[in-house]
Amino acid sequence: ESEDLINSLDGPFDVIILSDMVGFLEDCQTALDNLHTICTPDTRIIISYYSHMWEPVLNIAQKLGGKMPQVAQNWLSTDDISSLLRLSDFDEIKREWRQLLPIKLLGIGAAVNRFIGTLPIVRKACLRNYIVARSVKDVSLGDLSATVLVPCRNEKGNIENAVKRLPKFCKNLELLYVEGHSSDGTYEECLRVKDAYPDVDIKVFQQPGKGKGDAVRKGFNEASGDVLMILDADLTVPPESMPKFYNAIKNGKGNFINGTRLVYPLEPGAMRFLNFWANRSFAVIFSFLLNQRFTDTLCGTKVLTKNHYDTIVANRDYFGEFDPFGDFDLIFGAAKLNLKIIEIPVRYADRNYGETQISRFSHGWLLVRMVIFAYRKLKAF
Repeated sequence: ESEDLINSLDGPFDVIILSDMVGFLEDCQTALDNLHTICTPDTRIIISYYSHMWEPVLNIAQKLGGKMPQVAQNWLSTDDISSLLRLSDFDEIKREWRQLLPIKLLGIGAAVNRFIGTLPIVRKACLRNYIVARSVKDVSLGDLSATVLVPCRNEKGNIENAVKRLPKFCKNLELLYVEGHSSDGTYEECLRVKDAYPDVDIKVFQQPGKGKGDAVRKGFNEASGDVLMILDADLTVPPESMPKFYNAIKNGKGNFINGTRLVYPLEPGAMRFLNFWANRSFAVIFSFLLNQRFTDTLCGTKVLTKNHYDTIVANRDYFGEFDPFGDFDLIFGAAKLNLKIIEIPVRYADRNYGETQISRFSHGWLLVRMVIFAYRKLKAF
């Protein structure tokens, strides 16, 4: 039986695919329980099954000879499978729906499945359902070192406050400034602060290119911590909130921790009206594209382990060098690797020094391009 086959496997495995298997299991929960013996916290379970809404159609097709005969099977909805996964200590990461037309239909079936079958609402009518999950048994990672990366350009007045306000939330904590060719003396201030706080492990670099994405890649390449954390130099996300992000990673709550500024009320002046509603709108779109919930894709605070970041880098060719922000390089990479994404609400404050470096219109157009890019790479493939 299928349960015996699982018990005979010599794991662990990176990916375990159960393709149509749940329909023929005598005891689905026990079979899922047994998977833990061949899993690590980074193993991904992919369950593929027919939509229960298609049961009458498939039964008729079988009686008419249009489908291969099969024995009676379990007709489980996606919610049923998700519930069984929770009972067996698996955490659902995301769902996907594919194959609106299971026939070629004079050659247009593939195009319909690619461009129409992936659209919101319509996709729920697809024949094939998929769930990606991970084991949540023994997911705690223990005590880890951490690097807090502060990309900074024209942020001289915020550099020292980042050191003063950042709690020492782990034994080995590195604070890493990557300066972006400022005109206000930010680089010199970083060096001064480094010398002024010899008890803090501070490192200072200048980025080789332009843009936050380039600064993040430079900083993460130089980082020595097990956990990589971004803290924007404007300090609109409070440094005092960084322990929450570290603990979420350390305790296995998620693999990619994203800050969200749009849950708690904003301080007056913290975000302009058009920026606020643009962020809201793009969050809805990206939640659909990535099949994981996002409320704020552009919050600068993002946290993941060095091992997962290295895996994103190793697979970066799939997306290419496309992102001047740095946010979407990490978000798309995490989604493609099926990392569990968790959001942590933060109190978003108005900046005390300098001016925002976000342009509503030019950067807004870049966001539109990101949507199109993500649709091509993550949906219509």
